[in-house]
Amino acid sequence: MKIYTRTGDKGDTGLIDGSRLSKSHLRIIAYGEVDEANSHVGLIISKIEIDSIFDDVRKILLGIQQDLFVLGAELANPNSGKDNKMLVRNEMISTIEKHIDNFESELKPISYFILPGGSVESSLFHICRTVVRRAERSAVALAMEQGINQEIVTYLNRLSDLFFVLARVTNKRKKRNDIPWKLN
Repeated sequence: MKIYTRTGDKGDTGLIDGSRLSKSHLRIIAYGEVDEANSHVGLIISKIEIDSIFDDVRKILLGIQQDLFVLGAELANPNSGKDNKMLVRNEMISTIEKHIDNFESELKPISYFILPGGSVESSLFHICRTVVRRAERSAVALAMEQGINQEIVTYLNRLSDLFFVLARVTNKRKKRNDIPWKLN
């Protein structure tokens, strides 16, 4: 099987149901941003050493990659939300919320804004957080234009929260301080 098909050379792409859309369509943008987020998660996984203080994080990230692939596949289905074949389910959101609760228990509460940074890995989590927020905005725009599974938007919202918490946990475990934002 060749990697190139030439079918997208005129600016459109195929969907799961065989229909075609412009590559600038909100549906394509939304699942493309989910794919981008998944790639950033893969980068973080590659930066985490095996048998390290981040084994628990690595395992969770591998599961998130699977979830993001499912989420992207559902966005690539123009019948998503209409055919009752919704792939993104509330249980996936509940799992993310449990991870947030578990990791937050390691942290002291903050009452100030923090800037991305502290450690490379923490910065990578902040990049994931912002890419997921962008994907969430695209999914919201798509939902306003066409019906999609609302759990997609909720999952992306919780995932960005998890990445914020993981950025803080990473700094704590690496004995780095979060960087507070200060008004000049």
